[in-house]
Amino acid sequence: MSRPTQPAPFRRWLDSCAVYADRRVLSLLFLGFSSGLPLALTFGTLSVWLAEVGVSKTTIGLFALMGAPYTFKFVWAPLVDKLPVPFLTRCLGRRRGWAVFTQLALMVTITALGATDPLAHAGLTALFAFAVAFWSASQDIVIDAYRVEILEERQYGAGAATIVLGYRIGMLVSGAGALYLATYVGWFAAYGVMTLFMIVGIVAILLNPEPKVQISRESIEQERRIAEYLEARPDLKGKKARAIAWAYGAVISPFAEFISRRGWVVILLFILLYKFGDALAGVMSNPFYIELGFTKIQIAGISKVFGLVATIVGGVIGGLIVNHIGIMRSLLVCGILQMFSNLMFAILAVVGNDPSMLALTIAVENLSGGMGTAAFVAYLSSLCNVAYTATQYALLTSFMAFGRTLLSSSGGWMADQMSWVIFFVVTTGAALPGLLLLIGMTRRFSVNK
Repeated sequence: MSRPTQPAPFRRWLDSCAVYADRRVLSLLFLGFSSGLPLALTFGTLSVWLAEVGVSKTTIGLFALMGAPYTFKFVWAPLVDKLPVPFLTRCLGRRRGWAVFTQLALMVTITALGATDPLAHAGLTALFAFAVAFWSASQDIVIDAYRVEILEERQYGAGAATIVLGYRIGMLVSGAGALYLATYVGWFAAYGVMTLFMIVGIVAILLNPEPKVQISRESIEQERRIAEYLEARPDLKGKKARAIAWAYGAVISPFAEFISRRGWVVILLFILLYKFGDALAGVMSNPFYIELGFTKIQIAGISKVFGLVATIVGGVIGGLIVNHIGIMRSLLVCGILQMFSNLMFAILAVVGNDPSMLALTIAVENLSGGMGTAAFVAYLSSLCNVAYTATQYALLTSFMAFGRTLLSSSGGWMADQMSWVIFFVVTTGAALPGLLLLIGMTRRFSVNK
């Protein structure tokens, strides 16, 4: 008697799980770790350091400007995409050469940041924070492109989930881990240990292959256009012609394709504002915890460790919601939950130093934030043309970072002018413009995702 066959849904579930065992997918866990590690060192962890030594809240808010490279990384993304790195590109290839170069630069700048005195020389601290953010943004450009090129299309979902998990673990290490270390061995040693953790990304990139250069239908069409343009202008020859051809293919084509889409201005504005309220509250969350009297250990254990678990659970739930109701409706549902989660901080401000209330606030905020991020990343990925993934993804995530850095830098000034309760109510209202834009986009544009 033959064994009964497994139900088709069960087989599909097993096949879906098997994709995570692929070496290329697993490697993204470590590359995601390398990508997420520097972020907290220039934002959350650094803000705790600044608050602890007595830097004003206004100045702490302005330090969010040091994250500007995440906002403008699309400007130099074409250079990272096309230009070789001396020696490293020849030995390791285009993607791996740039990855190792940015990781080595991060090791140097993270160490230098940890050696500064933010109270005595705030300008120097800001300079090295900016340098860390620049090289971190550059590493993100490389890793995003590497992720797309090393995987098959059927592995994109698993690859995205794996790299986000690694990213969150990296942020946990440089968030909670750095706070634990700073409590016992000081800030310089804590940043020094974070420098050593960058070796994880270097080893991961060295143990994996260089992806093949892919030629797409769109890129072939762009090459044909520039060839016809140069052929019609015999005065453009030699180096000048090659420079024009390179600039057109690397810089102009990705942006020209994007702005040819209907409603592209509204799309960019929505990307800018969707997480604005969340970012405005987030830039002052650690100083808020410090002012309420929570210790670094409490912040690390509740905000970072427990918060990571809540974010991961939220991401899983967000992915399920996207699968069941589609991207656009998921953005609306998760965005509303994300907006109202800011009110939990206002309640915490009224309650005061209560670890249980802190845990509940973090649970609600990170759960809804994880849901919103899952829907948002799915949306950004759906916008990219596969021929220009690196540059277009850098463009889209730059606009996302704009709200988190430049716009949210006013958060410190706002917190200085009003009570914490009023501040977090205002940040709740700051999420409304993005949601209204989303409703308008859903009605105006034919979007079935």
